[in-house]
Amino acid sequence: MLSNKARYALRALMHLAEIAPASASIGTLAETTDAPRKFLEAILLELNRAGLLVSRRGRAGGYALSRPANQISVADVIRVIDGPLALAPCASVTAPGRCSTCPDMETCRLRPALIASRNAVAAVLESWTLAHGKVY
Repeated sequence: MLSNKARYALRALMHLAEIAPASASIGTLAETTDAPRKFLEAILLELNRAGLLVSRRGRAGGYALSRPANQISVADVIRVIDGPLALAPCASVTAPGRCSTCPDMETCRLRPALIASRNAVAAVLESWTLAHGKVY
């Protein structure tokens, strides 16, 4: 399930995509996304550290996208904020691992379904970029 944190991140980035290449202040972004300012500050800092945003200081400062909106997918944002797209570690591409209750990942009969669901979700979210419009 998509977290509120990811929803706020996507709303903020969609707004930045609409005004690109301009930047927006944290206050403007909090207002346009209806997000608590302090919470949004932490989210934007995380996105900045991940390389999806750049921050600018000064009078005309704020946050801006680090690259064109059509080069940032919804999947990119979700992975930064919520982690892997897979429902279980054994189906993850970015953070693979064995499920804590699974005795043998290779013979697990549920794993193929988990991999198929991850692939279907990833196909949609990786093809949908910030340039596609609002996500709310």
